[in-house]
Amino acid sequence: MIEAIGRALLFDIDGTLANTDPLHLKAFNQVLGPRGHVFDHARFSRELQGFANVSIGERFLPDEAPERRAMILDEKEEVFRTLVAGQIEPLPGLMALLDRADAAGIPMVAVTNAPRLNAELLLSGLGITHRFRALVIGAELSHGKPHPLPYQEGLRFAGASAMASIAFEDSRTGVQSAAAAGIPTIGIRTSLGHADLVAAGAIASGSAFDDPDLLTRLAAAMAW
Repeated sequence: MIEAIGRALLFDIDGTLANTDPLHLKAFNQVLGPRGHVFDHARFSRELQGFANVSIGERFLPDEAPERRAMILDEKEEVFRTLVAGQIEPLPGLMALLDRADAAGIPMVAVTNAPRLNAELLLSGLGITHRFRALVIGAELSHGKPHPLPYQEGLRFAGASAMASIAFEDSRTGVQSAAAAGIPTIGIRTSLGHADLVAAGAIASGSAFDDPDLLTRLAAAMAW
């Protein structure tokens, strides 16, 4: 198999590979609700989805010391991991897409603002850890999403150029990050609608990875 030099597929994890956002919403409400912050789906998608925990802590726990904020949000992540255990299902069409990319020699990278424990749990739960050339964690860099750095790192690991690649994202911050890195980005409509994703910088959107329009666009871009 000859690797397709210059091209790559880059994937967010939460809400993109698997629809985990409802469980994140439940975990945030369990931990932040007693502290005066209750979220419905719309508020979650505006104020929490795709943001790093550091920025969430600064916004919603401003009176807490940074160490205490981190502890509270670590508790939220523990609640999420408990909720998601045994409930990790891929979005429709994901496995077929990964198979096709592997067969075409196109490297894949996962790029997320999620903590490493969460990201590794989800990739392992889906049985796809081995599929990715690298796992890029925003919190381990000097800037997370919506800064372009996480996707720039993803391109570096894949040895790929931005314009020859495609990113998949479900959040505003994620789309902004990938688009700012110069990567054509397809929004996945697990939480946000087409208009919101395009407004953030997506070139198109799909309901899942078996969406016919998404597959047609991918076939043209990846030449497979």
